[in-house]
Amino acid sequence: MYLALKHLHITTVVLSLALFVLRGLWILTDSPQSRRRWVRIVPHVIDAVLLTSAIGLVLILHQYPFVHGWLTAKVLGLTAYIILGSIALKRGPTKPIRAAAWILALATFGYIVSVAMTHAPSGFLSWLL
Repeated sequence: MYLALKHLHITTVVLSLALFVLRGLWILTDSPQSRRRWVRIVPHVIDAVLLTSAIGLVLILHQYPFVHGWLTAKVLGLTAYIILGSIALKRGPTKPIRAAAWILALATFGYIVSVAMTHAPSGFLSWLL
């Protein structure tokens, strides 16, 4: 059960990132593809599966945010990623602000993945210290 859930989680992480990159490129290039119906629906479905698999892993592993530092870092990073992603894809008033938020969101995503891989709150930042 654990391995299946872990693979599902990783798969949805990759799909979520791929769609975020694609949607960001479409928004920044004013592509009509960004307004297609599936583009508004599919990312939410993938992210719901991603969150559900994350909760399942937390319950199986008995490692909880706000108890284990690396999971707390992931949750805080995820919060920043969601805010930045919202600015990049919807709420940014200008294209330069959206582009900056998109780049920062991608960097935050990288940080979250590095925290998951190292199980350390500093993630890839530990290599810089």
